[in-house]
Amino acid sequence: MKLDGKPPIIVVAEDDEDDRQWVKEALLESQAAHQAVFVNDGEELMDYLRHRGRYAALAATGNLIYPGLVLLDLNMPRKDGREALKEIKSDPRLRHIPIIILTTSKAEEDVFRTYNMGANTVIHKPVTHDDLAQIMQTLTRYWFQVAELPL
Repeated sequence: MKLDGKPPIIVVAEDDEDDRQWVKEALLESQAAHQAVFVNDGEELMDYLRHRGRYAALAATGNLIYPGLVLLDLNMPRKDGREALKEIKSDPRLRHIPIIILTTSKAEEDVFRTYNMGANTVIHKPVTHDDLAQIMQTLTRYWFQVAELPL
């Protein structure tokens, strides 16, 4: 999937700086054509998706830009991933965006609950960088080369 010849946007909502860097490196290694945007928590994610605050300029052009994929951590400050997921999936303008939960939580309740709330996939954060790079390669290939996403 490409939008106007531009690579799709992946928004990564992750509060931990080390995890952000790890995901950034893994996405680069995936060699998929995409643009990555990193936000610190669910509140900043919603600002990005709704083009508010520091992201208001995104809407100024008249062309609303939505990501092709959101990687969402569950446990974040201010607004956690569960709250952000609920808000995204209840908004008709946003609910089409695939949401991938990328979490350290092993709680069965989190898996069940996030799928019930509309998550497209739940992935437990791997313990090695190579495993994360492989996951990012598989995710980007599937969502941007195999799956048909709405524009």
